[in-house]
Amino acid sequence: MDFLKLIRYQNLLMLAFMQLLFRYGFLKLQNIPLALNEWQYALLVLSTVLIAAAGYVINNILDIQTDEDNKPKDVIVGKTISESSAYNIYIVLNCLGVAIGFYLSNVIDKPNFASLFIVIAATLYIYATSLKQMAIVGNLIVALILSVSVLIIGIFDLYPVITIENRQILGSLFSVLLDYAVFSFMINFIREIVKDLEDVNGDYNQGMKTLPIIIGVKRTSNLVFALSFIPIIALVFYIKTYLFAYNLFPTTLYTLVFILAPLFFFSVKIWTAKKQKDFNQLSNLLKWILFFGIFSILVLTLNIKYNA
Repeated sequence: MDFLKLIRYQNLLMLAFMQLLFRYGFLKLQNIPLALNEWQYALLVLSTVLIAAAGYVINNILDIQTDEDNKPKDVIVGKTISESSAYNIYIVLNCLGVAIGFYLSNVIDKPNFASLFIVIAATLYIYATSLKQMAIVGNLIVALILSVSVLIIGIFDLYPVITIENRQILGSLFSVLLDYAVFSFMINFIREIVKDLEDVNGDYNQGMKTLPIIIGVKRTSNLVFALSFIPIIALVFYIKTYLFAYNLFPTTLYTLVFILAPLFFFSVKIWTAKKQKDFNQLSNLLKWILFFGIFSILVLTLNIKYNA
């Protein structure tokens, strides 16, 4: 159980679910060829999960003192799992993840794609060791990594089978993945700043330079309030242009109730949030918004299928 906490298994399950949903709730329901077979795609998911798990491990190793201040009950490294054991786990997870990525890159005859897994693993290490302490930059990196985990599906499952004949249809499907990657980036970027607001006391004690420490909690909350309207405006535009215009009313209703309304609620609550508890609740709310946002791909796919 301590090992599962170390790798933050809930987040990994969410990541795996997201990638499986995009494959089996979206791509497999289209009449298109895919580059990877079932077990090869399972390996792609496994590789992504292993590298992400390694990222969580190195974060836990380097955040021991900060977590002692912010979340003392969640500290594992140095208590139930030694620091040296945690480093060994980190190395094994990364090696396995990158090795699987190397294998898959050769399966699709794109050996250079293996560098993507190496870059992700290296970026997560650099983030944990230095970038995390830099205002905005660290938040951007984490949000970008999540969006890449969406795009990697198209890179490995669609790109290798693109031909002149199917370029238009596969390109449109890839653009849908890109839309979801952008949505994931926006929500996760905002959530990372909210988490900095939640951890401001511990981060300050450790000499970190997160945004709330530099400009203050209230100004950061106001900034998050302003940023929250970017996905709101984007969703309203998306609903009007792509959903409502094509009579996709079930998807429209789903988006309004499970994504847009919670985002409005978040905007209202972040304006008055002051305590650590408030920011923790808002961070969890954004996680649910992200979940329902990702799940909308299945709702959209079925809506289009049965509308036809």
